[in-house]
Amino acid sequence: MICGMKLPRFSLGMGDRFAHQGRAQLSAIVEARKIGIDVAPVWNKSNREHSIVGSHPDDLRIEADEAVASLGWGDAYFVDADHINLDTVDGFLAGSNFFTLDVADAVGQAPKASDREQFIQYTEKWLGVLEIPGIEGGLELNAGVVDAAADQFLAAIVSAGKIYQKIEGAKGAGNFITEISVDETDAPQSPVELFLILSMIAAEGIPVQTIAPKFTGRFNKGVDYVGNLKQFEKEFDQDLAVIAYAVNEFGLPADLKLSVHSGSDKFSIYPIINRQIKKHGAGLHLKTAGTTWLEEVIGLAEAGGEGLDVAREVYAGAYARFTELTAPYSTVIDIDRDKLPLPEVVSRWKPVSFVETLRHVNSCPAYNPHFRQLIHVGFKVAAEMGERYTNALEANETVVAKNVTENLLDRHIKRLFR
Repeated sequence: MICGMKLPRFSLGMGDRFAHQGRAQLSAIVEARKIGIDVAPVWNKSNREHSIVGSHPDDLRIEADEAVASLGWGDAYFVDADHINLDTVDGFLAGSNFFTLDVADAVGQAPKASDREQFIQYTEKWLGVLEIPGIEGGLELNAGVVDAAADQFLAAIVSAGKIYQKIEGAKGAGNFITEISVDETDAPQSPVELFLILSMIAAEGIPVQTIAPKFTGRFNKGVDYVGNLKQFEKEFDQDLAVIAYAVNEFGLPADLKLSVHSGSDKFSIYPIINRQIKKHGAGLHLKTAGTTWLEEVIGLAEAGGEGLDVAREVYAGAYARFTELTAPYSTVIDIDRDKLPLPEVVSRWKPVSFVETLRHVNSCPAYNPHFRQLIHVGFKVAAEMGERYTNALEANETVVAKNVTENLLDRHIKRLFR
């Protein structure tokens, strides 16, 4: 399966809600290269984020191009149409060269009877024990597992095929990166389900270069992983083995890699991921989103003055609109309202109190993950401030950029890829 444009072995998806941190983000990539870590930058932004902030998908391309020109970056970089579907892809076609196909709405839908029958016949040759190198004892693949996978995922992957064909028709084969996301589902996919999903993708003729499954455990926005670390490592290890096997078995692109969504700040699993990608000689795409937005707020608070006032008001607004702002993210946040400080208390905080409460440093006694998650989903409040917010970013560019760069470099890139 020929895929043309290739994504380097390691890549970092970087979200930027307000399109002000492109240079600061790329600076982290540049600094990483100086210490021997090669990571490709991928700027990502979803249709939902564009609609909330009032930006256009082409704005992300402009930001990426300006950052690249400013820092003299001469290697590959990508602009990701994040979590798009048939209804939203059109606006992203011109500016994007990376497309994350989100088929969550079709997961669990009944497939066409003919598609289902064809898939079941296609998979008969693998029934029994799949002897996959690296998985002791292999994986059991029986008719019940195949039937369940068809009912759960087949319609979704057929939908992904339609999205891919539309993008290929507009941009031409081999001129973009394709990622498929099945992470926004109710339950994690087992390694054997991942095998079957990849077989569906191959049957649809999609030259997928990254696959984002739902892993065991909680991947809440902007905070650490919650779950059984041993179980996560076992599944991650087996997923990497399945991908390597599936590449040869189905003729998928040789550089197919795992993508970890909501991957920012999952510090407890970074050593596991680091260890496993080295063990398998595998690639990785880590997708972050709101961590840069949180560093903006940290930088504003740290700057004091008007910046601190803006940060306080973002929190007060998010607190007042808790139900509205948290509802769209209910499956990826866990906030105990009783552990949120009152806005009138926050309004008296000095910069250090705000920063220590928000910055993700688990060893800091002041750090509050509930506070952090609420601000994470509260960027709509900042968007409604309009120029007042963006003017504050520009007035405090140095301190904000420092926080953005150090966060990506020290807390993410070095921990994952060194």
